Amino acid sequence: MEQFDAVVIGSGIGGLAAARALAQFGHARVLVLEQHYTLGGMTHEFSRDGRYEFPTGMHYLGAGSAPFLDFLTDGKAQFAPLPDEFEVLHLAGGEEFPIPASGDRFRARLKEQFPDEADAVDRFFATVGPARTGLAARNVLSSFPAVVRRLGFPIVERLYPATYRTLHDQLARHFRDPRLRAVLAARWQLYGTPPEAAAFGYHASIPLTYYSDGGTHPVGGPKAISGLILESLERRGVLLRPRQQVHRILVERGRAAGVEVEDRATGQRYEVRAPTVVSGVGVRNTYALLGRELPELPAEMSTLMLFAGLTKSPAAFGIRGENHWFVEDDSLYVSFASLNDPAARFHTVEVLQLVDPSHFDAWRGADRPEEYRAFKDATIDRIVRRLDEHWRGFADNVAFTELATPLTFETYQRSARGAFYGLSATPQRLRSDVAGCRTPVKGVVVAGQDAWNAGVLAAAAGGFMAANAVLKPRQVQAMWQAIRAPQPASTPWSGYLRVSRIESLTPTVRRIRLAPLDGDTLPFSFTAGQYVTVGLPVAVEPIERSYSICSDPAERSFVEIAVKHEPQGLGSTFLHEEVETGQALRVTGPLGEFTYEPGPGTLLLIAGGIGITPLLSVVRAAAGSGPIVLLASFRAGERHLFEDDLAALRARVPDVQVVLYGGGHGRIDRRALQPHVRDASRVHLCGPPSMMQDVLGLLTTLGVPRDAIRTEAFVSGHSTQTRRERAHAIELAATVAEFTITDGDGAFPCRPGETILGVANAAHVPFSQSCGEGACGTCRVRVLSGHCETDTRGMFSTDELDAGWRLACQTLPTEDVRIGRS
Repeated sequence: MEQFDAVVIGSGIGGLAAARALAQFGHARVLVLEQHYTLGGMTHEFSRDGRYEFPTGMHYLGAGSAPFLDFLTDGKAQFAPLPDEFEVLHLAGGEEFPIPASGDRFRARLKEQFPDEADAVDRFFATVGPARTGLAARNVLSSFPAVVRRLGFPIVERLYPATYRTLHDQLARHFRDPRLRAVLAARWQLYGTPPEAAAFGYHASIPLTYYSDGGTHPVGGPKAISGLILESLERRGVLLRPRQQVHRILVERGRAAGVEVEDRATGQRYEVRAPTVVSGVGVRNTYALLGRELPELPAEMSTLMLFAGLTKSPAAFGIRGENHWFVEDDSLYVSFASLNDPAARFHTVEVLQLVDPSHFDAWRGADRPEEYRAFKDATIDRIVRRLDEHWRGFADNVAFTELATPLTFETYQRSARGAFYGLSATPQRLRSDVAGCRTPVKGVVVAGQDAWNAGVLAAAAGGFMAANAVLKPRQVQAMWQAIRAPQPASTPWSGYLRVSRIESLTPTVRRIRLAPLDGDTLPFSFTAGQYVTVGLPVAVEPIERSYSICSDPAERSFVEIAVKHEPQGLGSTFLHEEVETGQALRVTGPLGEFTYEPGPGTLLLIAGGIGITPLLSVVRAAAGSGPIVLLASFRAGERHLFEDDLAALRARVPDVQVVLYGGGHGRIDRRALQPHVRDASRVHLCGPPSMMQDVLGLLTTLGVPRDAIRTEAFVSGHSTQTRRERAHAIELAATVAEFTITDGDGAFPCRPGETILGVANAAHVPFSQSCGEGACGTCRVRVLSGHCETDTRGMFSTDELDAGWRLACQTLPTEDVRIGRS
């Protein structure tokens, strides 16, 4: 049995928002339980054919999605705008109505297209604000105790009657022209309730307000949003567990006591005790987990969703990234998210059509009959043919299709009967005491869409409303202040930069320029000698590789890296053979302690091969501050890197001396080093491991103090895989469950296959560190006794290795060990 302050059921954005608020402002120990194997709810994506990536629920956002997402992602989320005319309505009879990214221009276009009803347009939009306010007031009241709700709900309805009218009724009150009513009602699928049943407050809040200034798409896709949120939760100590099915909310003496859970990987059942349970799985599921009957509410709609992979860009058909709404009896919403995401490599289309889930009742069950598969095939064919009728030739470029039905969402989302938007957006919902974040059980609250409104951002609002119902007044005040003015995280910058230039320096080395997406100023500054980590989409899951920065720190409009092609390297092969200008790559940084700081005396720089990359940045930063000597060694047959850059520097700055070795020009040996070490006050060394080990030993014998030498190793993409393979072998060979690492007067456990640095961090033992992959040498540790397997990356001389110096991030104990820091 485990004990937490709060348990969150479901890792949708509503549950994650509540978890963040409770951990940060309530100082709670929070556990998030997710039944799916992927965290993030409807913000996660899935891939097919090893290339196509599809969003499951977030297709676009309103242009005003801040501040909720800024707060939840610590200001790291990036968004790309949809085209100015971001929606196109295709009405019956072939008429089209483009919707511009401006509420004022939208109203002006309506009055231009329907001049006889121009005054009515103004009167109608005058009701939008009050209707939206009424919905917000009602939803805020839903987080208050029952007595406040009972008194407040009728008052809100009297003050804001338009909120409670149906959309059909509200339109009929203002307009005679059925085409105008069709235009204004067209986007009801954004919240999933038809105009005859939908409360106008929902329509006023979503298509007419939230999207009034256009749309945006998250760069990197919806998974970039949930990824950043999950990172922020882990930094705040929130525990996240996938594949955990909650079967029951435990109630004792009328209040929450915890949950009963099944680990879906093992089938084991266990209890988690907690005085607060936040349910992010909807009102219907929450009442089922409590074993209570839910008062009758209108049934919800579900959806058919077609995911299609394309052989060429939709731009070939004149599509610029706008959404298309085919407004007929069987209306379709068509989204081309890949056109709006600069990080997308392959093009996709998603088509959504709302349906009554009761039509699928006969097919509910583990074994789907053949007629279910036939239905799916026929539906795919029908939708593709319909798109092809509008964009001739479209069908010929569809390379992959998959159809999700209400049964699919019921299986993966675990929503009641596959409901896509939670409770129906009806007047009955607004009047119901159960539709909101409060439940009859103290300590049990609901987060997500049912606690506020339909859509991803509204689900986040529902999460904050759930926290609002749990936190103390001072904590609530602090939460809303932080949401209104989010503070960026102090962690290294992480986001997307665009490949703006690719230059071949040699047949095996490329220089790649990365610039801000908006073409403006870099979102970070760096110190000469640092590196960035780049996410490379070489497969379903991107891999990360670290590359030293070679550009001048004074340059603020771009950053450059140089990459040597390793024939077996996934990362370097992608950057040499597949990456294209214009593509966005995820970058984290700057990182590393191999940095230049101005000082007296000669600055001695020693490079081997591609190790010259960070030193070029150092030369540029140090030029003009004093004598600089660069000794650069290259293998026979290799062209010298950055010859033109170095020649330009030497011509401009007389104090820069460059001596090249290799290819018939000797090697960096004792004789080569001796003339330069006497006046050198600082030495920077970067290159292959064997070269670095030799040079470190030579510098020591020549009397250079070890603390005057800064090292950085060239680390290939194969290095991490090699360490993982060694770790796996150690784990299999181990005869004990854990080893003990003794550090000074303390000790901490180490499971076989884990690194010293990894287990030290898990045990909260302070440890100097930076890159985590053996490039920077920051995590130096001395193994005083006990056997380990390690890779020193050439960061130590032979004498240092004999004295036990190792890199903690690369060292895997195979028995009990004792370590020291000096």
